[in-house]
Amino acid sequence: MSDTVEIGKRLKLAREHAGYASATVAAQSLGMKYPTYAGHENGSRGVVRNAKQYARRYKVSLDWLLRGVGPGPGEADEIISDKAIDIPILTTVSAGALQRDDVIDEAMGTVTVGQLPIGDWIALEVSGESMDRISPPTSIIIVNRADKTLVPNGCYVIADENGDATYKRYRPAPDRFEPVSTNAELEPIFPDNTPTIIGRVRMSILKM
Repeated sequence: MSDTVEIGKRLKLAREHAGYASATVAAQSLGMKYPTYAGHENGSRGVVRNAKQYARRYKVSLDWLLRGVGPGPGEADEIISDKAIDIPILTTVSAGALQRDDVIDEAMGTVTVGQLPIGDWIALEVSGESMDRISPPTSIIIVNRADKTLVPNGCYVIADENGDATYKRYRPAPDRFEPVSTNAELEPIFPDNTPTIIGRVRMSILKM
C-alpha cells in the first residue's frame, strides 16, 4: 500500500477524532476546495504541502500524520513546545474572519509565547469590559482555534448573534456564555443553538 494512502487513512482518523463529520465539512473549515482535501484523504494526492496545517488543526504530531510515529489523535493535547512561538495579534474582527487560515495576513504584530501545547494559535486584543475581571481592556488573549471542545468554566471566543467575535466563559445546565465582569448589569448569552466556537482561550496577558 502506498505512503499517500496510509497518510490519507491517518488524516481521516484525525479529522473524525477532531469532530469534523465529513471531508466536506473539513474542507469548508480549512478554506480548501473539496476535491483537493478529498484527494488527500483517499490517497490520490500528496499531502506534504498541507501536512503542517492538518497537524495543527487536528492536534496530532506531524510525524504521526506523515509516518505513523509519535502522538496521534487524542494524544497530543499535552505536548508542550520546547520553543517559544510567535503568535499573530489581531484587532477585533468578525468571527468568520477568525476561522480563516489566512487570518495572519491581517495581523498587527506578534506576541512571543512559550510552553504552549500543539495548536492553531492566534492572539486577540481585548476591548470592552465584559471579561475585565480576567482580561481588562487592551489585554492580549491567546486563543487555540484547534480546541473547540466546551469545558465547564472554560473561556472561549465565539460568534455572537451578529456574526462578530465575542469572548465569554462557558457554563452548562443550562448552556450559556457568561461575562466575568465588574459590571453586574452585563448578562450571559443563552444560545438557541450550538454557537460557532472559534477557539478556547488558554492565556491572558496583561499590558502594563
